Amino acid sequence: MKIVIAPDSFKDSLSAEGVADAIAAGFAQVLPQAQLVKCPMADGGEGTMEAIVAACAGELRSQRVRGPLGEALEAGWGWLGDSHTAIIEMATASGLQLLTLGQRDACRSSTYGTGQLISAALDAGARRIILAIGGSATNDAGSGMLRALGLQLFDAENQPLAEGGLALSRLARIDASALDSRLAEVQLEVAADVDNPLCGSNGASAIFGPQKGASPEQVQALDQALGHFADHCAQLLGTDVRDFPGCGAAGGMGFAAKAFLQAAFRPGIEVVAELAGLEAAVQGADLVITGEGRFDAQTLRGKTPFGVARVARRHAVPVVVIAGTLGEGYEQLYAHGIDAAFALTSGPMSLEAACANAPALLQARARDIARLWNCARQTCGSGLAPR
Repeated sequence: MKIVIAPDSFKDSLSAEGVADAIAAGFAQVLPQAQLVKCPMADGGEGTMEAIVAACAGELRSQRVRGPLGEALEAGWGWLGDSHTAIIEMATASGLQLLTLGQRDACRSSTYGTGQLISAALDAGARRIILAIGGSATNDAGSGMLRALGLQLFDAENQPLAEGGLALSRLARIDASALDSRLAEVQLEVAADVDNPLCGSNGASAIFGPQKGASPEQVQALDQALGHFADHCAQLLGTDVRDFPGCGAAGGMGFAAKAFLQAAFRPGIEVVAELAGLEAAVQGADLVITGEGRFDAQTLRGKTPFGVARVARRHAVPVVVIAGTLGEGYEQLYAHGIDAAFALTSGPMSLEAACANAPALLQARARDIARLWNCARQTCGSGLAPR
């Protein structure tokens, strides 16, 4: 019997690898002879780099960079030496989790540190860069990232602009002459799970600005500033990509990647599944277990369980979800390849307690699912076996 275990991380609790280990331990208690194939997943948000490095036996590296508000910090990035591929997770350098609630400032936060990670990858000889852009604290249209790579932005007095999205409203001139020439030789792929444009009512500032600390007035000012930046970029480059799906991702990081780095956009789960070899792992499997912290209708927007189910469905393999919580509308996923879903806890429990006890809870829930699965297998003669 072959069981593929392909979960996402459980935020603030366990990495995808840790979740897979706990689920595998639970199944092994009931089905010790089963072939348990662990394939940690992610969808472009936090944990993407770790999931890919774990699945591909890659190397974790670190780089001293500027954080979202200019503070110095150590940010990790992944390296797959055999293919000269760098895995850069924006959240490690420019992420919301790096700031307290009171520190969030969508007007000043910058993606400069993410650009420093890209520069480090170029120094290492990267031929392909996977840029996962979920979980950002920024709303600067990727201008900070571009500045770290050599782009220069000036105001009407020919002075360098301050960092952050709001400062873009004072932009008068862009100088791209010093932009790192090595970027033209690298294949850049943006792993994202949103398709928002840069500006407007569905753009970066309006949709994501409030969670990054922007007031309604600041959202409007930021939207105008990013539009002003896009105007100058279109004049410089001869093309306007602000409405391209995904350019509003990560506070407009998608825009900078598309406009200046000719990035290709792919759903994060597809990128991770490809690198981790999920398709090959699912072939010939009897069951797939996946999961995430909160499983609800939003999972349909390209999150890990949805992506895993799409792969499994192509091979007619049933899929079971283990989630921290089952939220509103999770039943909609039953029409998209999910066969059953189970919550982590067996009774009332605080979030803090659930996070602290996640390994044991996952193992127990996996054990119970394995017992049910084994019972169904034993009654296959009665027509109750899994499909």
